[in-house]
Amino acid sequence: MSTILRTIEFLALGLWLGSDVFLSFVVAPGAFRILASRDQAGAMVGYGLWWMHMIGVVCGIAILVSRLSRTRAFSGLAAPAGLCVLVMIGLTVVSQHAVSPRMATLRVQMGSIQATAADSPLLAEFSRWHRVSVSLESGVLLAGLLALYFMIREFGA
Repeated sequence: MSTILRTIEFLALGLWLGSDVFLSFVVAPGAFRILASRDQAGAMVGYGLWWMHMIGVVCGIAILVSRLSRTRAFSGLAAPAGLCVLVMIGLTVVSQHAVSPRMATLRVQMGSIQATAADSPLLAEFSRWHRVSVSLESGVLLAGLLALYFMIREFGA
């Protein structure tokens, strides 16, 4: 049973990290290169980001439940890998429920990001929130890589 639970932990973390890397380095740049407008590309990336966040939270919960089931103690959550997963979930929830809605509101207020004047205060605020979003996703990716390292280290122990 322990092997199955460890497999679930690794699989869930791999899915989460893979979706983050794929959206960040394939879908987002591709959407902005291929689609007719920045507004369409932004809508596509926003849609993908919502799904990535949902997948991430589900994967995070699966990892934590597997850890608890495998270790039969809450100390599994306090181990470095568990703490990294908790950080990943926290950053994802903040991005989904605080940052993404603010960016969506600004998009609606502007009507079109592409048609908004470069010196618009709304565009400046949107850009600031976009940087926050990228920072949060970078934090998720970094915490995920650390979680993977700690999980591998636990496995070898």
